[in-house]
Amino acid sequence: MTHQRQVVFEEILKMKSHPTADEIYERVRKRLPKISMGTVYRNLEILASSGLINKIEPGHSQMRFEGNVRDHYHITCIRCGKIEDAEIEPLDDTLLNLENALGRLTKHGIFAHKLEFIGLCKACRAKEGDFIEPGEDD
Repeated sequence: MTHQRQVVFEEILKMKSHPTADEIYERVRKRLPKISMGTVYRNLEILASSGLINKIEPGHSQMRFEGNVRDHYHITCIRCGKIEDAEIEPLDDTLLNLENALGRLTKHGIFAHKLEFIGLCKACRAKEGDFIEPGEDD
């Protein structure tokens, strides 16, 4: 692992917000002022292809990355694009049963699934004037 790649990796691991490549680049530049955006992109692709980080490809204009490579789900705000981890276990029997049933129905050899929840985050709901329950977390 090159020094530049190590710095990119370290910065992603520090961030819990599913950052874009631009956001990662800004953080890395504080440590490596001469690094180019192209170098950051290349290293993100290498880290993702090697399984050290996840590349999240939502239906938005920019890909996002994260250091959390364990199986988990996401909640995406349709207004601002913020992505958060969904605090549910991905290995639920219901989901395993769904995988098995879908495999039997379609004759596909299903070995994994992705699940993304779509909605409005707390901040966007507040801007829209939607009621937010007292004590509701971000």
